[in-house]
Amino acid sequence: MRKLLIIAAAAASLLSSQAMAWGSYGHRTIGSIAMANVKPETRAAIGRLLAHEAEIDTPQCSMRTIEDAATWPDCIKGERWRWAYQNSWHYHDQPICGTFDMKQLCRDGMCATAQIERDEKLLANRKLAPVLRLEALAFLVHFVGDLHQPLHVGENEDQGGNAVKADYGDAPGRNLHSIWDSTLAERAITSASPPLVRVYSPAEKGRLATGNLEDWTRESYEISRDFLYPLAFGGTLPCDVKEPPRIVWTNAAIEQAIPVVDERIQRAGLRLARMLDKALG
Repeated sequence: MRKLLIIAAAAASLLSSQAMAWGSYGHRTIGSIAMANVKPETRAAIGRLLAHEAEIDTPQCSMRTIEDAATWPDCIKGERWRWAYQNSWHYHDQPICGTFDMKQLCRDGMCATAQIERDEKLLANRKLAPVLRLEALAFLVHFVGDLHQPLHVGENEDQGGNAVKADYGDAPGRNLHSIWDSTLAERAITSASPPLVRVYSPAEKGRLATGNLEDWTRESYEISRDFLYPLAFGGTLPCDVKEPPRIVWTNAAIEQAIPVVDERIQRAGLRLARMLDKALG
């Protein structure tokens, strides 16, 4: 029996680490940008909520910091028996060869935009138990990040690019989604100058932390439709491509994409900071 428990624990740990690695650097960076730019009272309120981590009872998925909270919703996917209901909350699919419609493809609130609205209200409700507000905090931080990843919005009946096989330069065996979610994001973040995680000026916030939830969603959709898919498919939208060929993100394409990725991460972090100040400040 003891041996079986050890094996089960190891398997759970493996699943959690795999889920946590999915785009974790981008999510953690967004959390760090937000934390660096919220008001002091907001930062203190976040600290008080994080102190209730043990009540969430997810020992395999830490929530000691805002960066941990940013990756927690991916990490808990390893416990499908408990958390599978939140899988569709991570995206808000909009067909790049169709018409943008915020409500059409979000039935019963099962999408990122609806959950962001929900979590913002839960986080601001000081009558709720702190553990419930902490869960809302983690989901809010994560889903704001997800919404700013273009392939969590724009897609072409290909699971947001997951079904499109792709090579990243000379590195084979990836897909379009994973390149944008992790490989490209990591390169963009680490090469950014000045660093993305810093205190931004009022002018920078005025330029980057703009718009409402629909604006943010439309931005990601338009980047997918007008930039990302055309760049991947030789300048055209693959609307009639039923079985897309393996594509190659050349170094030239990577260089074109890096500024776009950096700005999406900056906008996500600063817009998140604004939301957290509103809910907690």
